[in-house]
Amino acid sequence: MQIIPAIDLKEGCAVRLSQGLMESAKVYAENPLELAKHFEEIGAKYLHIVDLDGAFAGEPKNRAVIAQICKESKLKIEVGGGIRNEETIQHYEDLGVERVILGSIALKNPDFALKMAEKYAIVIGIDAKDGKVATEGWAKSGNVLAWEFAELFKGSKVKAIICTDIARDGMLNGLNIDFTKKIQEKSAIFTIASGGLSSLQDFAGLENAGINGVIVGKAFYEGKINLQEIFRKFED
Repeated sequence: MQIIPAIDLKEGCAVRLSQGLMESAKVYAENPLELAKHFEEIGAKYLHIVDLDGAFAGEPKNRAVIAQICKESKLKIEVGGGIRNEETIQHYEDLGVERVILGSIALKNPDFALKMAEKYAIVIGIDAKDGKVATEGWAKSGNVLAWEFAELFKGSKVKAIICTDIARDGMLNGLNIDFTKKIQEKSAIFTIASGGLSSLQDFAGLENAGINGVIVGKAFYEGKINLQEIFRKFED
């Protein structure tokens, strides 16, 4: 299983939100690099970084912090938030980012996302409210069903799909495994669960459902899980 700790960046700090609401931001680290190094020290192989300011602005806002983490850690890093063009994708690849996450632009222009996946390691971020895809830092919700959107990428070069049930994100009330499984089945692409992870039981549920990727956020920050033990027990 790919167990991917998350660092969400707001004004250069590592924060967590509840249900994607910026006003709910709680700062957990003023130095995200130290946090990334801690994840590496306890056994992480991967790191999920979201530029929250970038997601709302439509362009990256925390590039310097991300560049520093890329330079000073050996983690396989995926980055999302405000990535809307090839220039930004290329910039992150040049920094050493392993995978680039496309969210809003993939919904607006699926052909662009498919084209980029032919050239770069692209992950599609599908964030849903009531089963419908949300964009612009989750501020806007449309009428496109998440699993129908996921199906557009079936047979493509997309490396993975990250699917988040926004209602559960940061709430510590358990992953929506059925939702994740449906995305995986419709897309036939490696799917990473996100939003609501709260306990060891969630990892067992993912294994039973055949889902081999998960993002860990608030459950770690609030001390609900021992991440070092989980790396030993579940990770590849």
